[in-house]
Amino acid sequence: MRMPATADRSRPRVLVVEDDDTIGRHLQTGLRGNDYAPTWSRTGSGALAEAARSSYDVLLLDLGLPDMDGLDVARALRARRPDLLIIILTARTDDIDVIAGLDAGADDYLVKPFSLSVLLARLRAHLRRRVVAAPPQEPVHLADLVLDVSARRCTLHDEEVPLRPKEFDLLAVLALHPGEAVSRETLMAEVWDENWFGSTKTLDVTMAGLRRRLTEAADTSAHSGSLPRITTLRGHGYRLEL
Repeated sequence: MRMPATADRSRPRVLVVEDDDTIGRHLQTGLRGNDYAPTWSRTGSGALAEAARSSYDVLLLDLGLPDMDGLDVARALRARRPDLLIIILTARTDDIDVIAGLDAGADDYLVKPFSLSVLLARLRAHLRRRVVAAPPQEPVHLADLVLDVSARRCTLHDEEVPLRPKEFDLLAVLALHPGEAVSRETLMAEVWDENWFGSTKTLDVTMAGLRRRLTEAADTSAHSGSLPRITTLRGHGYRLEL
């Protein structure tokens, strides 16, 4: 069963996937009262069908669904919509579960129980960073990799590298400081938000995903070439080396 979203397309559209009636109704009411347009689905299959019918800006996703694992929903929708903001709502607190969620494509996670005010703050932070207009910039050449920040495209030998939004943002910040040490605090503030509430594990998982996608692009390319190297600076941050 799903609750229809408002027809007001000027508000961010949020697909809530939650089988608990109390939490689902609380989220739906709270989101609607704060200028979001929520649709509520109680199952993973229902959410996938709803996402195929309509376009959403945000996915709020419970992992413990009655018909399928929420991680499978995250993977499926991330593959369809690289730009979708995915926030996992979970009662699973072990590090391995949090990392699995982020690696499945989530941008963020909240551990239950959580307050509506914290969720709304997270949403504002993520959406604010997506709508800030950046001045036009010339494409940046990083060895054989080309990063076009204005078009949000990363290419290797004219073939697009399919980076997730936060992976692209992370590479873009590092590209501004080639050869320089960039602290974890700087990366968290620039890519997520200066008022970030969550664990810095998010940075590590996103960095691992960025490295993996760059390596996969190089391995599948028909042309030989070189990629920039991202060096881990233990206890400090990262450095992009050309």
